[in-house]
Amino acid sequence: MDSSSLPMRPDPGPSSGGDGTELRKPHEMIVLVPRAKRVTLTGRRIYNALLQVAQSRLQAMGSMPPADFMFEAPLPAILRTTGSSGEDRTAAKRYLREMRGLEVDWESTAPGEGVKWRGFSMLSEVAIEIRNGENWVSWSYPPTLMAALKEPARWARIDLDILAKLGTYAALALYEICARYRDNPSGLTSRKPVQWWADALSPAPAGSERREWRKFKNERIKDAIDEINRETDLEVELIEHRQGRAVVEAQFAVRRRRPTARLKAVDGAPVDAHLVLRAESLGVRESKLDVLISEFGEAAVRDQLDVLERRANDSRLRGVDNGHSYLRSLLRNDASGADAAPAGPPATPMVTEPVAAAAVAAGEGRAVDPATQWLSDRIGAIKAELAALDPVHRGHWVALSLADLAAKNLLSAVISRRAAQGDVLHGVLGSVVVRLYASAVHGPGWDQPPPELAARPGAGTT
Repeated sequence: MDSSSLPMRPDPGPSSGGDGTELRKPHEMIVLVPRAKRVTLTGRRIYNALLQVAQSRLQAMGSMPPADFMFEAPLPAILRTTGSSGEDRTAAKRYLREMRGLEVDWESTAPGEGVKWRGFSMLSEVAIEIRNGENWVSWSYPPTLMAALKEPARWARIDLDILAKLGTYAALALYEICARYRDNPSGLTSRKPVQWWADALSPAPAGSERREWRKFKNERIKDAIDEINRETDLEVELIEHRQGRAVVEAQFAVRRRRPTARLKAVDGAPVDAHLVLRAESLGVRESKLDVLISEFGEAAVRDQLDVLERRANDSRLRGVDNGHSYLRSLLRNDASGADAAPAGPPATPMVTEPVAAAAVAAGEGRAVDPATQWLSDRIGAIKAELAALDPVHRGHWVALSLADLAAKNLLSAVISRRAAQGDVLHGVLGSVVVRLYASAVHGPGWDQPPPELAARPGAGTT
């Protein structure tokens, strides 16, 4: 019996004290075999970074987003997490555009299993736009990949900091496969035909560069093994299985090593590129993040970024207009022992979704505050008014809202696309539409509860 066929438990997920660089990569997505075009080393690194960002966002959401949901992140921060330099930016943009049309076969590494998903595109949609002089990328996945990424049945723990140290495609691909087996009792990967390994470790389409196994091993695999053993937390060793004099199958022995040091910046100072990526994706620039880390410490900033990320991805609540101010308020409240969530300092605040506060209170077992319930009902009534307007009249308020978001540099490709699809009363755009319409039609005090409610303890307004 092949010892690698023993039942495998999922690797334990990231601990609460994790550093945010870990990707729980579904087993079905470990082996990527291109069907027609080559996959570059930088491209595969970028794709893993996109997966990690998307998985972090999905974990912060209460439910699966719609099929057309698009994730967003600044491209320079994505590149930093992959260990790539600024010179790779043009190539990265070109690769991202090609990724939507690049079809691959996703194969399982388990014994007896072959192709899991055939002919899937790596991305369903991708867009690059300029925001404040910086490239931002938006992307979406096929629904099947999205479901596997949000709730993988079995996964391998992939540290993206380690992947960034690997300088060849074969080393990166082999490390991902071996990472799945780091906790396997046998310490062995599955036995596979040597051509399977050649396809799994090559950036070229299957069979397009078929090389004799002896040559492929000497040209690709030996260097990949040396690189993994030198740079990563694993030690791997090739094991060949022969029929007569011919090598027909191969597998790898996998052992743990002491964790390697984190990536270093050019000047030798420690850098957490993934923390920067998460912060910038939530509207907190690196320079401001550095100030917060200096003041409150990296651990506190990381913890409160988790809170901000959950808050930003909760569609029931009002949009976060200023990520840096919100994060700073969270940190100050945490440092002072306060347990009230910050309201944030936007000059023109977003409004809550109609059932947001009531739903949160109910979910936490708390009584719904009368003023909060009043505001919930009030927003619901305003939305009903907007829904009853003729399309031309409603379109006027949508146009004003889009202009308002653009003036604040908050207008993303996702918001624009949903506006074009007619989804104008939900999320950030819906909040602005409600606020502008209600202020003009019902007056600036439209969201103020009656005095008898506002005077009660715990009552509040937007």
